[in-house]
Amino acid sequence: MTWLDPEPFLRGVAWRDASGRAVRADPADLARLPWATAERAGLPIGVRLEFAAEGASAVEIRYRAAVPAPGESLSALAHTFALWADGGCVRETTVAPAREAVARLQLPGADGQFTVHPPEAMAPVVLAVRGVGGTLAPVPAAPRWLVHGDSITEGWWSTRPAHAWPSVAGRALGLDTVNLGYAGGAHGELATAEQLAALPADVLTLAFGTNCWSGAPCSARRLYARTRDFLSMVRRGHPHTPLLLISPLLRPAAEQTPNTVGATLTELRGAMEDAARDRIADGDSHLHALAGRDLLTPADLTDGLHPDDRGHRKIAAAVTEALGPHV
Repeated sequence: MTWLDPEPFLRGVAWRDASGRAVRADPADLARLPWATAERAGLPIGVRLEFAAEGASAVEIRYRAAVPAPGESLSALAHTFALWADGGCVRETTVAPAREAVARLQLPGADGQFTVHPPEAMAPVVLAVRGVGGTLAPVPAAPRWLVHGDSITEGWWSTRPAHAWPSVAGRALGLDTVNLGYAGGAHGELATAEQLAALPADVLTLAFGTNCWSGAPCSARRLYARTRDFLSMVRRGHPHTPLLLISPLLRPAAEQTPNTVGATLTELRGAMEDAARDRIADGDSHLHALAGRDLLTPADLTDGLHPDDRGHRKIAAAVTEALGPHV
């Protein structure tokens, strides 16, 4: 069995740093981003392996990962690799934490196309891949979907990487999802908009605004202007690409509560939706807006903010319906 270069098999990759590691912000432009965004961008959220197997009984993945020292946060977190096929999880393999190891996942008897989701939290770097008893081949590239947002887009509180709404919607739409969600970030930074404009994309989705109520609070008037500027900047690189703007999702504690500059989340959501409508009225026929308020109910939220797996599926279904006619 010969180890293969993993590069042709990897999907969901936006940039690479000097060491070749997949990162989610331009490594040459980190100084203009908030510190928390630059930190979150170091995690390979949404990066996965996709391949077609012929005659193989298993796939082996050689990887390197971070391992916290005993007693540190996440030190006992196992490395779980999930094998998916035909829209469902076939099996999972859990490997003891190690700085470098090989994970083996048994394949079903039939040949076919498969996806492997590595454990994201330990920032794994796939070093090589090989089939056991058969061959592996990269699958054809799918249209590239850039998804920018906050911790909800990043997938917080979904039980597995494959359950985050961008992953679920990407499978349904047949897209190569590139997850550019940054927990604690996504305040409409124009540096991020410029980076999005520079990346190749066949479809784009923007889902920020919640953290503009708290974290980096702003007024409705300011968020309206920021959203218009963000869209204009993205359009410099993608003037005719289908673009879906999702306004902030339900956050019960913030809906009617003014933030430190006096804006409720309801007002901020309205400002974003107004910005999208006004740009569409100005002639951006490839821009589409999805109102986020009614996509979830309080029962879908685990902590009053982040959705559970059911909530992620609801968001994915709404996004799939909204983007489907334009993909």
